[in-house]
Amino acid sequence: MVDYAVFETRLHELRDELTSRINAIDKDVRHREEPVEKDFAEQVTQGENVEVLRALDNEAKAVVQQIDNALLGIKEGTYGVCKSCGNPIAEKRLEAVPYVTLCIKCAE
Repeated sequence: MVDYAVFETRLHELRDELTSRINAIDKDVRHREEPVEKDFAEQVTQGENVEVLRALDNEAKAVVQQIDNALLGIKEGTYGVCKSCGNPIAEKRLEAVPYVTLCIKCAE
C-alpha cells in the first residue's frame, strides 16, 4: 500500500507556491491597470502583458482547484485511483504530477 503522506505534503507545497504566484500576479495586474501610457505602442504592450498575466493566473487557479480535489481525495481515500477506469494510478505518475486524476492508459 502506498503512503500518501509524501504526496499530501507535496500537494500542500505546490498549493502554497501557486497561491503565492496568484497573489503576485493579482498585485502586478492591479498595478498595471493604474495609469495608462500616453504612447499607443506602450499601451498595446501593457495590454498584451496583462493578457498573459491573466492567462497565467487562470492556469494557476485551475491547478490549485485540481490540488484541492487531490487533497480531498486523500481524505476520502480515493486519491491515486483513476477517475476513468478505477485502477490505481502508478506511483511514478503521481510523483511527476501529484494532482493527476487519470492513469497513463486512460490519459492517452
